[in-house]
Amino acid sequence: MSRITPLSPPYAPETEASLARWMGAAGGREPLALFRVLEHHPDLASRMRVLGSGLLGHGTLPAVERETVVQRVCARAGCSYEWGVHAEVFAGRVGLTPRQLRATVVDDEAAWTPRQAILVRVVDELHDDADLGDGTWAEFRARFEERQIVEVLVLAGWYRTIAYVANALRLPDEEWAAPFPKA
Repeated sequence: MSRITPLSPPYAPETEASLARWMGAAGGREPLALFRVLEHHPDLASRMRVLGSGLLGHGTLPAVERETVVQRVCARAGCSYEWGVHAEVFAGRVGLTPRQLRATVVDDEAAWTPRQAILVRVVDELHDDADLGDGTWAEFRARFEERQIVEVLVLAGWYRTIAYVANALRLPDEEWAAPFPKA
């Protein structure tokens, strides 16, 4: 059970509209518990939505690379909630293979393209040290444009924030979300 109860219908008209904007690609489902909890603070939720939707819909990374970062951040943070939502809604659609999806949780270096392998290493170093070593930085810089590098750093930080929120709230996994792989 969530530590803060998500809002439930009937929603006020402004909440209904906000939740519809949050749902985007996952529309047609009940609004996510995460979004329904964030709507307890509508001003903050509206500011968060702008960044989140911008990262998902207006980034410069190929979508499969974006989802590699998202899934690895969620896996390293132990956030089955967000991992499962993204696995169900985005992974197959953007071309993340079942093997790659599993490799975000259970290390399998052979699953990755060279660019994805660097992204996984970037996420791992950020998770462990909140920094990147010189060798990783050099490889990252050699394969990605500066704006993509900035985007990856913000994307990883954003999903770490989402993992903090989902984990601290003890949000139960969405019923329709993909199950988090066992190690």
